[in-house]
Amino acid sequence: MDSKVSRVCRTQEEAKKLYDRISRFYDLFAFPEGKYRDRVLELLSIKTGETVLEIGFGTGHALVKMAELVGEEGKVYGVDISPGMMEVSKRRLRKAGLLDRVELYCGDASKLPYEDNKFDAVFMSFTLELFDTPEIPKVLGEVKRVLKSGGRFGVVSMSKGEGLVVGLYEWLHERFPRYLDCRPIYLSEVVKVAGFVVVHEEKGRIFGLPVETVIALKPGRKDRG
Repeated sequence: MDSKVSRVCRTQEEAKKLYDRISRFYDLFAFPEGKYRDRVLELLSIKTGETVLEIGFGTGHALVKMAELVGEEGKVYGVDISPGMMEVSKRRLRKAGLLDRVELYCGDASKLPYEDNKFDAVFMSFTLELFDTPEIPKVLGEVKRVLKSGGRFGVVSMSKGEGLVVGLYEWLHERFPRYLDCRPIYLSEVVKVAGFVVVHEEKGRIFGLPVETVIALKPGRKDRG
């Protein structure tokens, strides 16, 4: 499986600098991702009073929605590698009057700064495919660690598939890895290999590129204590 997936060659520092540079106008070219992001949030069924995490929160659209859903009794946490993205997200949350419900952290998702079994749900939107192939199991292992038993994991990413558009995209990714830094992955398979139980899958496309949505559970009875 891994041998068919392109590698991510840029460093974390290069990624941080790139997303800092584009943070102020990122929404202009990422708008097609919105309907898939919103669909995952719908499927996650976040409830009042829950504690939830977004990895790779970007410009904060999902953070606002999650903060609305958890209400005053809940709490939203977010992790992103880019300080620039964090500032944009804070402004969006402040404008919505929801900043007090959200705690943001700038750092590496393969080393989450949270205790075990903390979250009812974890959300990722077009983020997992940004990690190099050896890093993906580490990130998913951290997601599993911080989720409560029976907790929900919602993720959407570019999906590995066949066709001219996919081939062209991967060709460009391999030649310009510091600018086109994500690539399609076998989303459902890597989630299952990480030990999650996949309960829902959907397919879609953005500009001809396959997109996959997965909802999965951490095995075990949900901790309601």
